[in-house]
Amino acid sequence: MTRNVIVSGGGTGIGRAVAARFAQDGDQVVLLGRRADVLDKAAAEIAGPGPAPIAVAGDLADPVDVEKITAELVDRLGHIDVLVASAGGNATFNAPAGLSGVAGVAWNWTENFRLNTLTAVLITEALRPHLADSARVLLISSIAAYRGSGSGSYAASKAALHPYAYDLASALGGRGITVNVVAPGYIADTEFFQGKLAAEREKTLISQTHTGRAGTPADVADTTHWLASAAAGQVTGQIIQVNGGAERGR
Repeated sequence: MTRNVIVSGGGTGIGRAVAARFAQDGDQVVLLGRRADVLDKAAAEIAGPGPAPIAVAGDLADPVDVEKITAELVDRLGHIDVLVASAGGNATFNAPAGLSGVAGVAWNWTENFRLNTLTAVLITEALRPHLADSARVLLISSIAAYRGSGSGSYAASKAALHPYAYDLASALGGRGITVNVVAPGYIADTEFFQGKLAAEREKTLISQTHTGRAGTPADVADTTHWLASAAAGQVTGQIIQVNGGAERGR
């Protein structure tokens, strides 16, 4: 049966891989994100045997945009079977030049909260009344939620999704809806580090895994796909780590 699958951050990296995985099943996939051109390109390239993927652009940290997106999705689809909140990133990489002191701290914490927490929570809450019974909600977190991120703000903004998922799983469980979090470690072939990851740092991240390799977007996509399946119907309120054991360290 064709399902309606919403993937935020679906234009690149992990989100795109997740969207492509569901498109392979013939599901109706909808890509959400800020960049219309990126979304349109991804939608054309991941088309599977089912309905053509749909791209809807907007700022998922903006309540007005989220309400508009929700109205469009409900009008076109009616209900939502799977929601994957994958939009995010580390705002620190784009901090304004010359920003320092308390003002710099405030900017980093506010922007990372918007980029990683609000983008997940606002679209989830907006679509919550339109989730089908036995729907699946997946939130993409990070190994940083366990190990820190250097500045604290990115890690904290991802860690905030964990208790949110616990509360949501409890609230929606009576309808057969599951809510889980996937927390990846270092994933190669994404825009996350924006070309700023030094070769030595990458080597260190890989050395921290037990598997001896970087993760791939497909690793996360396959895990997310399983959690959205009927086979995972009794798995809810969980944080599933996809990091090759790196959270445990060497």
